[in-house]
Amino acid sequence: MLTLLGFAMIATFLVLIMLKKMSPIAALVLIPALFCVLVGKGAELGDYVIDGVSSLAPTAAMLMFAIVYFGVMIDVGLFDPVVRAILRFCKADPMRIVVGTALLAAIVSLDGDGSTTFMITVSAMYPLYKRLKMSLVVMTGIAAMANGVMNTLPWGGPTARAATALKVDATDIFVPMIPALAVGLLFVLVLAYVLGLRERRRVGTLTLDEVLVEEKETVLVGAGAGGGGTEPRPATGGTAGTDDFQGLDPHRPTLRPKLYWFNALLTVTLLTAMIMELLPIPVLFLLGAALALTVNFPHMPDQKARIAAHADNVLNVSGMVFAAAVFTGVLTGTGMVDHMADWLVGAIPDAMGPHMALVTGVLSLPLTYFMSNDGFYFGVLPVLAEAGQAHGVSTLEIARASIVGQPLHMSSPLVPAVYVLVGMAKVEFGDHTRFVVKWAALTCLAVLGSAVLFGIV
Repeated sequence: MLTLLGFAMIATFLVLIMLKKMSPIAALVLIPALFCVLVGKGAELGDYVIDGVSSLAPTAAMLMFAIVYFGVMIDVGLFDPVVRAILRFCKADPMRIVVGTALLAAIVSLDGDGSTTFMITVSAMYPLYKRLKMSLVVMTGIAAMANGVMNTLPWGGPTARAATALKVDATDIFVPMIPALAVGLLFVLVLAYVLGLRERRRVGTLTLDEVLVEEKETVLVGAGAGGGGTEPRPATGGTAGTDDFQGLDPHRPTLRPKLYWFNALLTVTLLTAMIMELLPIPVLFLLGAALALTVNFPHMPDQKARIAAHADNVLNVSGMVFAAAVFTGVLTGTGMVDHMADWLVGAIPDAMGPHMALVTGVLSLPLTYFMSNDGFYFGVLPVLAEAGQAHGVSTLEIARASIVGQPLHMSSPLVPAVYVLVGMAKVEFGDHTRFVVKWAALTCLAVLGSAVLFGIV
């Protein structure tokens, strides 16, 4: 019974948000509350919610201060050189812009943090998509899939969880998977190319001169995440070149060119400390945000203005995380997630025993989408590994197969970073879900298929 109710709760949530009958925050709170009552455990709802909030509170704090930190870095111009380099590659060609989105998301994902990746990628690319009237769900979908492939890095989370749960070395999981993951990343780039061609046919291609003429007649786009929106600017005249085509307003008053190297060093130090785990990530971003605000904006009114400029993103994302805590709290507290996992494992025919690595890879798609990475890797994966060992399948093969579902996982409603992505891109979560699920699933299957072909799993 709990198995059916668990699947019904997830299906109800997804249908309602994709049909836009409820907002994600309302659905994340009200749907699990209703099913908690249907399960007969309405009296325990408060405990489940508090448990869920307690487990996700550090994540919410990290996202709040990370948004403020990277928002300030964008405001002061730290990422302007990166944006200009991407723009020089992209020009005003929709195909190049979509491919550039995939490349930028993949490169920034090397820090192992999805929220950071999405904040930088959206801030850099959003003005281009808006200027050329391109589909924003293409941007969010490609960024999520590129980040999902790169999320398998040993310091990204899933690989470390698999290694911990199965007591194996993370390097032994990741290194042999590199060829298959490279195929997955190549698949995302090819998909970006194809979707970019589709966008080019839909919106056409502008030359830089045409875009510059339009800019001088209308507006110059303001900072992506730092507020400001679009502000009218007079024609400035002069010779138009590639460097004149800006995604971020080069004249915004928040720029701090004299502090560029301080901000670059601060960011590198912050990311290095995060990778080395010198302090908990929420603490690092809290300290980083406070230091960035104090140094770049020493006057109190300026600090308040920067915090206010990013308040919408902070509120939307942190609110979504705490709402997701209700969903995960009920799913876990009522035992629905355990019953769902047991049912799925028990439904595997005995004849599939020798192919448990392949089974694990296939199951990683729905399971990491419908439950947290912690739930899958610490709750389900050991059971799958035990079943595999009984049929002569090595634990390492099971572990490698377990990470192939990450491109789909990164768009799960239970992943806080995805709300940063859709929030900053001003995309409805339901629209993003409808677009990305099929492509992300194909990316996962490309990784799994190549892993089987290469004899990795």
